[in-house]
Amino acid sequence: MAVRVRFAPSPTGSLHLGNALTAVANRRFADERAGVLVLRIDDTDPKRTVEGGEEAILQDLEWLGIGFDEDSVRQSERGELYAMAAERAIASQAAERDPEDAVRLRGGGATLLRADGSATYQLASVVDDLTLGITHVIRGSDHRPNLELQQRMARAIGGELPEVIHHGLVLGTDGKKLSKRHGHASIADLRDEGFPPEAVRAYLDELGLPDHDVHLDLARLRRLATDAIAAMGDEELAAAAQAPLEAVPVLRGARSLVEAREYAKIVVEPDRVDLPSEAQVTLERFAELRTVAPEHLSPDEARAVLRELKAVGGDLRSLRLALTGAAKGPELWAVLAAVPRDEALARARRAVSA
Repeated sequence: MAVRVRFAPSPTGSLHLGNALTAVANRRFADERAGVLVLRIDDTDPKRTVEGGEEAILQDLEWLGIGFDEDSVRQSERGELYAMAAERAIASQAAERDPEDAVRLRGGGATLLRADGSATYQLASVVDDLTLGITHVIRGSDHRPNLELQQRMARAIGGELPEVIHHGLVLGTDGKKLSKRHGHASIADLRDEGFPPEAVRAYLDELGLPDHDVHLDLARLRRLATDAIAAMGDEELAAAAQAPLEAVPVLRGARSLVEAREYAKIVVEPDRVDLPSEAQVTLERFAELRTVAPEHLSPDEARAVLRELKAVGGDLRSLRLALTGAAKGPELWAVLAAVPRDEALARARRAVSA
């Protein structure tokens, strides 16, 4: 039997990192078995539906590079299927209508259809897994309490629930389920913090299908972000950092795209500084070295200029301030490689002209 799995988010806004783990796990499970991944939007509860929520989820999935193999399915468009399933459960005497016209399972009273005829999450989920031919349900362990009830519902409507695999949840550093108060809880949070999508996807792939809950490892995520930024092509990195192509040398040491944009700004649009007269000796020697060097320095040429300055006791802090207007930032050799000769000389002159 061909493997068919599904990812079934509710349209409540940007994906929680734990839900993104589920999406990645389902995609990988399908790919490793030449199977199919279906996207199902669980929108039976209007109270949980957020305006623009589905669009936010689709944006997050695309950002993570997660594609689907069939057209998406929305539960809000499948009410007739759920009603027919409830009628089958009544016919098999596994369910009955109550005085308010809701349909409930016998022996426990779990609701299949509400009094207004709308399906509950439990029934809709079971019906969809059966009618879509899902072979494996891969989801977070917070759904584990639903398993027995959903198995009963599946049997009540004449089917058997697919094989269910539960994975551990993503927790904050305090051991509690990751939430907004922790930060970094959603894909939108990570995107806004400047994590490249390749880093987030790689981190989720590394987690795999954890048997137990896992704590978010921000240090690992940041290392992956640094690696992803370093691996980008020049034009890709410039576009991702919203920076000019000539600023790329200073971007590669950044730990996030936000930091890369900050690096680009101080190199392309530095703040004006006025340095003390003591800095003039260093800047004059820098001017001598830079004047005879090419308009654009290679990394090795930039490092050679710095070695010459160090050899004569040059004040590299003053040089950094002159070129970037900031005391901290990207590697100084990268700044020299990013700033063309005439611009570098002009900044050095301005810094001691007052």
